[in-house]
Amino acid sequence: MIGYATLGTNDLDRALVFYDGLATAMGGKRLLTMPDVRGFTLYGAGRDKPMLAVTRPYDGGTASAGNGTMVALMADSRAQVDAIYHKAIELGGSDEGAPGLRGGVGDQAFYGAYFRDPDGNKFCAYRTGEE
Repeated sequence: MIGYATLGTNDLDRALVFYDGLATAMGGKRLLTMPDVRGFTLYGAGRDKPMLAVTRPYDGGTASAGNGTMVALMADSRAQVDAIYHKAIELGGSDEGAPGLRGGVGDQAFYGAYFRDPDGNKFCAYRTGEE
């Protein structure tokens, strides 16, 4: 149902380094960069799958992270949750909650890690169910 989510940046060069590395940790890659002043760039595992876009704001104003806004990144395993989180921190992201089990057990288990990108956008890398 979701085609892509868009996040704004004030430093496109820094954002592209961050998302190039993060996409690789998730098995994705940079799929498209528009040759305009905004630098609209799409990341994902394929154009037929949900994607993440990073861009300078269309209105030319300052990008800011939304309060209460978060993008959740589905991982294939708990080990991949750990890898995504650690890659984000290595790339200049900030910790918002280290990897760990939150919630129940069995199919109700939620293993997640929270971080922010260098522009302050919040993410959760997660895996549900038993490993």
